[in-house]
Amino acid sequence: MKIGLFIPCYVDAVYPEVGVATYKLLKHLDLDVTYPQGQTCCGQPMANAGFEQQAVPLAEKFEDLFHDFDYVVTPSVSCTAFIRLNYPRLLHHECLTAKKAMDVVEFLHDVVKVDRRLGTFPHKVSLHNSCHGVRELGLSSPSEQHVEKFNKIKDLLQLVDGIDVVEPERPDECCGFGGMFSIEETAVSAQMGRDKVERHIQTGAEYVTGPDCSCLMHMAGVAKKQGQKIQFKHVVEILGAGL
Repeated sequence: MKIGLFIPCYVDAVYPEVGVATYKLLKHLDLDVTYPQGQTCCGQPMANAGFEQQAVPLAEKFEDLFHDFDYVVTPSVSCTAFIRLNYPRLLHHECLTAKKAMDVVEFLHDVVKVDRRLGTFPHKVSLHNSCHGVRELGLSSPSEQHVEKFNKIKDLLQLVDGIDVVEPERPDECCGFGGMFSIEETAVSAQMGRDKVERHIQTGAEYVTGPDCSCLMHMAGVAKKQGQKIQFKHVVEILGAGL
């Protein structure tokens, strides 16, 4: 299968190491992965800010760039959810790329079905379940629904040698980022972030990990302002650590 790697703009600009780690991990698993040149933003920030029409050309470009791939894989649950759920509505037709877009966690868990040992990370890690991942992509079970508990992120992390994975109290509660929410409701967003970081710290973890850099970025900013030493890493960085 041919995989097109999509690296969101904020990952490219702020966390390029996450994009590199995703590519290296996919190649380590002997997958046929290509990074198409000329990528741009998926359009999520414009649409979330109320300017949906400005996202349409970006959606069209995305379709043109990735339509020949069997899967489009990205290390971002929020971008994946936006593409999958909103492109058909924005473009007013069935979108091939929307159906093929997958977050790297769900791709490795559901399609590749990775079952071999991965990296080595001898640390206690607190797992952060991003809202888009829980409630739109189904990476873990939502606490408000009476369903059997599952967590695809945790399943993959348990393939890493030496790791101790824990979860905070209220494991799927929002960290407060929410894209435009953090700008429009700054005080509420900041307090939610402080509450979430404190719950992660209470686990005794050295690191917090999750599938979306935006959530990790928000919490890392909160922790830095408070002088906390807890560190933040995207899940692909841990899955591929030491490979």
